[in-house]
Amino acid sequence: MRWYSVVKFQSMKALRFGLTLVRHGETQYNKEGLLQGQAIDAPLSEIGLQQAEAAGRYLKDVKFSNVFVSDMLRAQQTAETIMKHNNSCSELQMASDPLLKEISFGIAEGGRVQDVKEMAKAAGRSFPGFTPPGGETQEQVKERVKEFMEKMLQQIGNEHWHLQGEDKASSSDPPESSPVEGNPDDGVRGVPVHALVVSHGAYMCVAVRYFVEELHCSLPQGSDKAHMFSLSPNTGLCRFILTLRKEDDRFKLSGICCLFIHRGDHVKQ
Repeated sequence: MRWYSVVKFQSMKALRFGLTLVRHGETQYNKEGLLQGQAIDAPLSEIGLQQAEAAGRYLKDVKFSNVFVSDMLRAQQTAETIMKHNNSCSELQMASDPLLKEISFGIAEGGRVQDVKEMAKAAGRSFPGFTPPGGETQEQVKERVKEFMEKMLQQIGNEHWHLQGEDKASSSDPPESSPVEGNPDDGVRGVPVHALVVSHGAYMCVAVRYFVEELHCSLPQGSDKAHMFSLSPNTGLCRFILTLRKEDDRFKLSGICCLFIHRGDHVKQ
């Protein structure tokens, strides 16, 4: 009887952690309406550097336990700038991961975004979501998202499982709305584990759609899916709360909710 009660108690344990997704700052290609994808590894523009500084100042008092970033220059520069300002990042190492890199747009890279939108329209598709010749399909990108998520979940679990607590379903409820403005630590006050992930616009579109459609991410009331699945502004922020449970020696996602999406009030002039 005692053995059964211990097992039952352990099954109630879970680790909740925050996940803040950030799109990189503006590059000259963004400014000129040109596609970068993977072949073009442009640095941040002057405005992009200012946006990254603004994001860093906005997030300076938000506690992070892990930082993951695309291996592309524009994302690396953005993450480094955010970490430079952040009060909790001085002891953290930035984990660079090619699984977070932007979608490959094949022959369209370096060309106008408008041209690809017209190609997509002619094919009866929308952009993002259309695959130019030689580019990655949405399914291929989703596989990268899934692989990164699994890798991150195992690392977070292995490093922070000792911070587990009681699994309370109500603690994962989303807020009533998803405000475009708010406090930098919305939803993560008192949450001991919080991952910062810096990536790219089209990649984040695929990730958010995967969270909603396949992981059944709960959404704030009144959420507009067209907005949810749209392109985040440069240094736009999306935040989620994830719940992990341990099964044998693996960590499994048992819940995910969205706190806010595409927040960009830190870069408003």
